[in-house]
Amino acid sequence: MNIENRIDIVKDILKDKKVAIGFSGGADSTLIAYLSSKVAEETLAITIDNHLMPTNFINHAKNMCNLFGIRHEIIDIDFYDDEEFLSNSSSRCYTCRNLMYTKIKKLAMKEGFDFICDGNNISDLVNDRPGILITYAQGFETPLIKAKLTSKDIHEYLDKNHVKYSKSTTCLATRIPTNTPTTREKIERISHGEDYILSNTNCEIVKVRDFEEFCICEVDKISEILEDDKFMLINDELNGLGWQKVTLNLSQIDDNDKITIDYYEGSFSYKLPFKINIENSKKQLKNEITFENENQIKIENIEINENGLIKGNNFKSYENALDNFMELLPKLRRNV
Repeated sequence: MNIENRIDIVKDILKDKKVAIGFSGGADSTLIAYLSSKVAEETLAITIDNHLMPTNFINHAKNMCNLFGIRHEIIDIDFYDDEEFLSNSSSRCYTCRNLMYTKIKKLAMKEGFDFICDGNNISDLVNDRPGILITYAQGFETPLIKAKLTSKDIHEYLDKNHVKYSKSTTCLATRIPTNTPTTREKIERISHGEDYILSNTNCEIVKVRDFEEFCICEVDKISEILEDDKFMLINDELNGLGWQKVTLNLSQIDDNDKITIDYYEGSFSYKLPFKINIENSKKQLKNEITFENENQIKIENIEINENGLIKGNNFKSYENALDNFMELLPKLRRNV
């Protein structure tokens, strides 16, 4: 199935509905807003201002909604007032999404929107993102997952149709290692560092990860940092912000996630980067289960292991195996 066919699936899901979207202005939520503006009865984009997002995050979201001609509401939640969030435990993304989705759902229902969705795509299900459990728990719809669209598919479609989107929509608190407190001072320092690199290079994605005395800079175009000795100016600027040592991650950021499986002669395997909650997954798979124990589930020709290893056999082709794997992913439940 090509990208256009998958896009048609999303359109059919949204058609003639009153659609409320958790809207960040990133590629995924932009695609849903763009398509919804064309086929839905009415569209409401809801953006959370948590005071921890990149510079111009809110203005960009406003501009995109104006461009699409859809209604836009902003909900202010000051996360600096939430002690649990500031403690920055390993479940921080779970805590964050629960706070945001509760507010989004409440507003959407109050305004009479009967279809509430987010921009999760199928690629998100093979990454270590525990916040997806909140999507399920809150009952948010996931059109991009149902259409099996990957991040790469989405970027290709938006670029082909000249639809602009922000490449910088991740919370700055994710730059701080878990189990070390999040503070306003840390966030402001990270924000300043990222803005400086963005302003002085042609990089579109920049993340400055804070490790107290040193930081690690991650960018999508390393050549931009090395060109004309820009790294020296960046080093001086970030030293001035208090980092004693400034380092560069030599692996470029690539947000064009796609899903590839190891396939050979009808069999495939894939190792997820998290553990599977067997009991909760069983509830989703229900009558499909052919074998189960405390560490494993089998459904027809696919084996699901608690350690995250998925194995399948007797498939006609790579495409057939990949399609079945992607069909399974939304039914799996992980541990936080």
